[in-house]
Amino acid sequence: MTSGSVTSGSAVVIGASGQIGRAAVRALARDGWQVRAASRRGGRDGSWPAEVRTVAMDRADDAALAELVGDGCEVLLDCVAYGAAHARQLAGVADRIGSAVVVSSGAVYEDDRGRSFATQGEPDGFPVYPLPIPESCRTVPPGDEDYATGKIALERALLAEGDRLPVTLLRAGAIHGPHSPLPRELYFVKRVLDGRRVRVLAHGGRSRFHPVHVANLAELIRLAARRPGSRVLNAGDPQAPTVAEIAVAVDAAMGAPASEVVTVEGAPPSSDVGETPWSTPHPVVYDMAAAERELGYRAVTTYEDSLPETVAWLADRVKGRDWWEVFPTMAAHYPDEKLFGYAAEDRWLAGRGAQR
Repeated sequence: MTSGSVTSGSAVVIGASGQIGRAAVRALARDGWQVRAASRRGGRDGSWPAEVRTVAMDRADDAALAELVGDGCEVLLDCVAYGAAHARQLAGVADRIGSAVVVSSGAVYEDDRGRSFATQGEPDGFPVYPLPIPESCRTVPPGDEDYATGKIALERALLAEGDRLPVTLLRAGAIHGPHSPLPRELYFVKRVLDGRRVRVLAHGGRSRFHPVHVANLAELIRLAARRPGSRVLNAGDPQAPTVAEIAVAVDAAMGAPASEVVTVEGAPPSSDVGETPWSTPHPVVYDMAAAERELGYRAVTTYEDSLPETVAWLADRVKGRDWWEVFPTMAAHYPDEKLFGYAAEDRWLAGRGAQR
C-alpha cells in the first residue's frame, strides 16, 4: 500500500546519535524537514544544521516517547527499533504520526531449507539464497531468540498497523561508513597499519556480503519520508564487491602498496586464518529493484568512492589504542585472535610455503 508524495514538515528521529541516525538527521534536515533528534544523551553531530532540535530520551520509557512525538509529526524514523515491544510503542502513538520509516535488517531472510545467518555455524548451515534476494524471499519466524527473529517480529507487528500507520521497513545490508560500531573494514585497515603484506581469504576470495553505505541508507530514508506507504524494501549499495575486491580497494584508499592475496578454496583453514567479516561460501546480494521502482532510489555513493573517508576515520580512531576498546561491539562479535590472529596466519603461510 502506497500513497502520494508529501512535502516536508516535522520529523522525529529515534537513535539519532548512532551511525544511521547521524546521517539520516543530516539528510532530512537538508531536505527541509524540521527535525527533533532523540538519543539517550541528546547529543549533537557537528554536521547537523543549527535548526535541528536535540532531545535526551530513554527508548524504554513509553511516556518519554509519547512526549517526544508531542502533538504529532509528519514522519517518525526509528533507527534502533527491535522486537514486538518496540512495535507496540510506536503503535501507541500511531494516531499522532503521519508515517514511519523503520530500519530492519537483511538478516531476516532464510533459504528454502530454513537456513539463515543464525545457522551459519552449524554443519551445512550456510544459506543459499535466490540471487539477487527479493523482498518476497522467505524470512525467519518471529520471536526473541536472536537478532533476526526479533527484527521480523518488529516488521510483522508494524505491518499489521498499516491502516493506522503507514510504515516503510528498510532491510539493510552490511552497513559501512564513519561512526560504525561494527566496522568490517577494520579487518583490512588494521592489517595495513600493522604492515601485514598478505591477505589470506577463504572461499576463493569470492565471498559477497552486500554492503550499504550509511549515506545510501539515509537517502532511502529521505525518499521514504517523502513517499509514505506500507512496504518492505531492501537497502544496499549499487554493487556488492567480493572480499578480494574489498581488500584491494582498502589498500588503494589508504595509499598502500597492493597486498598479496592468497586465496583458499572452500572453508577457512582454521577459525583464525582466512575468515573475514564478509566470509560466506555463498553470496548474499540484495535485489534493489523495488526501492528504485517505489521510491525512485538512486545511490548517492559507491563502495569504492566512500572508502577513503571510512578508512581515514578508522585509522584515526585506532591510532595508538587497542582496537577492542575503541570498538567493543565489534570485539563482542569477533575476538581479537579471530580477526587478527597473525601468529596463526604466519604459521599457516609458513606451512604452505614448505609444502611447495
